[in-house]
Amino acid sequence: MRVKRGVTARARHNKIRKQTKGMSLANRSSVRRGKQAVVRSLENSYNDRRNRKRTFRQLWNTRINAAARENGTTYSKLINGMKQKDIKVDRKILSELAVNEPEAFKAVVSAAK
Repeated sequence: MRVKRGVTARARHNKIRKQTKGMSLANRSSVRRGKQAVVRSLENSYNDRRNRKRTFRQLWNTRINAAARENGTTYSKLINGMKQKDIKVDRKILSELAVNEPEAFKAVVSAAK
């Protein structure tokens, strides 16, 4: 018996059309171009999630360095001192302390010296 594939193909096409909602006209109407656009957008979103982590870490390091220099040390000396004294505070929290709680940050710096 012959198998007709219209239902499966249409379901696959509708899935792609649903994913391309909000894109330009060619990407919405053409299934082939829509599939290419969806694949590209998923790749970009994956890469951008990693880039966001990278840029936030850069921001935290910059803030920590600026606050450390106000307290008479540098970023690298501060991190090295924290490792030697076994002070386990990650860079995100250290950055928040530097911006919002300068006294607490000063205590961490003095403990790491």
